[in-house]
Order: sequence, then structure tokens, then C-alpha cells
Amino acid sequence: MHSIGSTLLHLSFLAHQVKALPQITAAKNGIRDWLSPQYTPFQAPLVVPPTKLPKATYTEPINGTVIDFFEIDIRQFTAQTYPLSSGIGPTTYVGYDGMAPGPTLRMTRGREAVVRFTNSASRPSSIHLHGSYSRAPWDGWADDVTNPGQFKDYYYPNSQPQRTLWYHDHAIGITAVNAYFGQAGFYILTDNNAPTTLPTGDYDIPLMISAKQFQSNGKLFSPEAERDSLWGDVVTVNGVPWPFQNVEPRKYKFRLLDASVSRSFKLYLVDAARPNTRLPFHVVGGDAGYLSQPVQTTSLVISMAERWEIVIDFALYQGKSLILMNERDFQTNEDYPETHKVMKWVVTGTATSQVGNGPLPATLATLPDPGSRATVDHEFKFERNNGEWRINGVGFEDIPNRILAKPPQGGLEKWRLKNSSGGWSHPIHIHLIDFKVVSRVGGRGAVEPYEAAALKDVVYLGENEEVEVIAKYQPWAGVYMFHCHNLVHEDHDMMAAFNVTSVNLSSYGYPDDATFTDPMAAIWRAKPWNGLPANVAEIESTVLPLFAGLGAYPSTANVEAALADYYTTHPMVDGIPPNVKARSVSALRNHNDFS
Repeated sequence: MHSIGSTLLHLSFLAHQVKALPQITAAKNGIRDWLSPQYTPFQAPLVVPPTKLPKATYTEPINGTVIDFFEIDIRQFTAQTYPLSSGIGPTTYVGYDGMAPGPTLRMTRGREAVVRFTNSASRPSSIHLHGSYSRAPWDGWADDVTNPGQFKDYYYPNSQPQRTLWYHDHAIGITAVNAYFGQAGFYILTDNNAPTTLPTGDYDIPLMISAKQFQSNGKLFSPEAERDSLWGDVVTVNGVPWPFQNVEPRKYKFRLLDASVSRSFKLYLVDAARPNTRLPFHVVGGDAGYLSQPVQTTSLVISMAERWEIVIDFALYQGKSLILMNERDFQTNEDYPETHKVMKWVVTGTATSQVGNGPLPATLATLPDPGSRATVDHEFKFERNNGEWRINGVGFEDIPNRILAKPPQGGLEKWRLKNSSGGWSHPIHIHLIDFKVVSRVGGRGAVEPYEAAALKDVVYLGENEEVEVIAKYQPWAGVYMFHCHNLVHEDHDMMAAFNVTSVNLSSYGYPDDATFTDPMAAIWRAKPWNGLPANVAEIESTVLPLFAGLGAYPSTANVEAALADYYTTHPMVDGIPPNVKARSVSALRNHNDFS
């Protein structure tokens, strides 16, 4: 990769002033010395990942379902992270389409997608579309790997309300290495019915924040041998260390994603000329899309895999420079000389468009209310046992015992998540669902106002914290994962699974089968790849009609309405509907054996 990948990561680096230093770990005043070669912030411009275009489109002739086809190759490439003038060599990455971040997939609600991932790299991969309620075979089960020389077609519904999703590696035992070396990209789902008063187009910008560590030769320090965390002393945004961006004096929306292996952030905004005064901004979206209403704040906690959408009005700061800062001594993060900075905005010129530049609406979305429940259905302790990361003493490699919950399809459950691992924090991701954060005790001691206005798929479980979340486990039955999103912890083995057990909806027109509940179903596994791009004629005549005819993604609104009606006549007993309670326990146990 010599053009897109290198350009994406590194424009205008010749002007940097950089000095390579030996790796020193001695702490002074709570701030550790550089591990990477030194780097002067705010010297390189922000680069926005390019948008990936579909290779083919198919319209199902009977029901009108539209499916777009994309093809992405996982491959190694090099890019000059440090300037040539530093004498530091290029960095080797492994990214989607040979760039990091990968290309942005922009989807429209109501148009399904098949994304073919081909593996030209040297390690296995598994792709998780984080924030999607994909059926189990296409959710990125950790053991469902695509080996080098193989491809897999992932089928996505794109039927949720607008939201910022991201696609990233989820391969068993090597997620930290794969994602850290570049296998992560934005997947933005738009909705034609979403509010039109927020910034769009060039004023709606995805920002992938990640902390990395470089060796003296410019190559990445690998997390492969790490067992605790890899904090990183170089903060990158869209692959560029501490970038700057020239902005117009108007409102912008930024889609923030923490794609770090281990570093969480507590972000705040300052005028460079008044660094001790925090400036207000608005949070308008989270993991599951828009908040119920905008929430003004002067700080924002974002942990690994969380997404927050914020609006900053730069009209108030004409001619000024604003810096996005990171609070020091936050949670368990280790501080380095420049990790308290993230990026800089330079407000210049005049606003060239007023579209999406009006007042923020008082209401953004009516969020689905999962309901309330006094009973805690499951308590999960995230802890360290004999040097290994575990959930209730169980890890993902403990195949007979790793399914820790069996919520019924459409059932309401409250989970209590407890940080029992001493001086560590854990961002907890539950696949498939959007949940509501109900309470937080210990640690910060409260649900943040912007959390309270959001639905989430990741919650930050800080030091000594206990958090309760509530959700309906819908729309689909199937076996899914939940885990810590500190990728070192996930790989070593703070990950388990839950089995959403199907209820009998045959009277509503939905067959009670297990077609898409097994994440390791052989028919959907990776296949040998001939090394050539997909044949468009074959995609249009065979591949897309096959997926369109599966019936894998019926109307989620109708499925959820059927489930709601079902529970009006089938009340749960001990948290289990009668038709699930009567099923064979041994049959449910067999769902553990996905390996």
C-alpha cells in the first residue's frame, strides 16, 4: 500500500520536530517518561478515512429488499508515522484495504449489506460489527475465524436507528494484536427520519482515538506478550498522532470512538490561550444512536469501544485554537508526557454553509423503554484469578461452562456487573442488545447524565464500581458473547457467552427453528479464496439472491411486537417463559459446545 494507506495516516509530516529516545519507564511526579520516540503534538493534519463504495446492488423482486455488496481485503502495509527527517523508519500495519483506520462503510437504514472480507494477511481474523444486531453466524464469534487465503461473507441487517458502529477484529486470542495493528474501521448507519438540524456532510466527522506505543525503529510495540494492559504513550486520531484540524466558525458533529487496546479517556475542551478553563459542548449520541435529548457537559468519559457523538459550536471561538484534552490520573491509566492531549482545532475563515447549523433540538429521539425490573437476574464478577482474567471464575476457553446466562428471546433481564479485580477497570460489551444503565455504586458513584439519556452496548466499569444494566434480549435467538473490551483482558480470558433461547412464535408467522442461532454453523463459515476480486456477475446472480432468500432478517419491529404480545399471554416464571422452561435442560446445555 503506497497511496491511500500512507496518505490516510500521514500527510505533512516533514515539518515535525521529533527526537528518538531510549525506552525509559521511570516515573516522575506520577508521569512516566516516553516509551516511544518523542513526538511533538499538533504538527500533522487530521485525515478522514475514505468512504467505501458498494461493488454491486441487488433488489429482491418480490419484497423489494435491497442488498449492497462490499469487498474488503485484510492486508499488510507500511506508512511513515514519524517524519522522514527524524530518521525513524516506517511502521508496519495490517489493515482493512491496506489502511488504518479501514475505509468507512456508510449505510442507509433499510438497505441490507453483505460485506466480503478476504484475508491476505498472516493471521486469522474474525469480524465483529460492533453495535449491530447481526444474527449469530455473522456476529464475529471468536472461534469463527477466516484464515489466511480464505474469505467470509458477512450479512448485516442495517435496520436499527441511526448510529455510529464500527467493525473490528474479534479472533480468538489475538484480538488485541489484530485490532491494534490496524483492523478497525467506522460503519455509519444513517436514517432518513433522523433529525435534520444536526451537522451533516463535511461537518459530521468520525474520530477514532487510539493510544499506541512505537519502538525506536518506528514499528509498533506489540501487545502480544502483554497480560495486564498496553496503555500507549502516543495518542492517535484516525491514525495520526495528535493531529490538528482547521474548522469553520460553525457547529460540527464529531463521532468519537475509543479504539485503544487499554486506555480510557476523560475528555474536556479548552481554549489554548486559557488552558485552565473547561469549555462546554453537547453530547447528542451514544452507542445506540441519538440520546433522548442533548446533554451539555464540560467533560466526557469514553472507554474502549464506546462511541459518543458530540456537537461543538466553533462560532464562539473565531480565530482561536481549541484543544481536546484528556484528564490525567483518571482511573487506572498510566500517564505519559503527552497523553493529556488528544487533538487541536484551529477556527479560521467563515462558515461556508448553514445546513445543520441551527439551534440543537430539545428532543433528539424517543428511546425504546426496556421497562423496569426489581430482580437482578445475573450478577457477574469481573476479576483476576491466578493471573488470568475471568467472569465469575469462567473464561471463554472453558467451553463446557462459558455460557453464563440463558435469557429468553424478548425477555427482560437486569444484570449486575461488579469490578472485583482490584486496581483495574473494565469496559463491558454485551453483544446483540442495547441496554439501559440503571445504576452505578462505588467509584464514580452515579450514572453520568449523558449515560442516563442513552442506550448503550458498552458500559465502563471503573475501579471498585458496581453497575446495573437492563435490556430486552431481542430481536433474535442465538448464542452471543459478552466480555471486557480491554483487549488484553479479553484475550486472556475475560470473555463468556449467553444463549438467547427462542420462544415459540409460530402462531405469529415466525417458525421456531435454530437456523441462525449457531455462530459456528458450517454453511456460513469461511471458504477458500482464489486471491481474485469478487466476480460481480456471480455476486448479482447467485450470492445476493441467496442471502435475500434466507429470511434471516424479518422486520424487527414486527418481531418485537410479536414478542411483546406473546408475553402478555405467557408471563414469565422465575424469569423463564413456560415454553422455554419446559424445554430440555440438556438441549440448552448443548449450546455451550461452540468451538
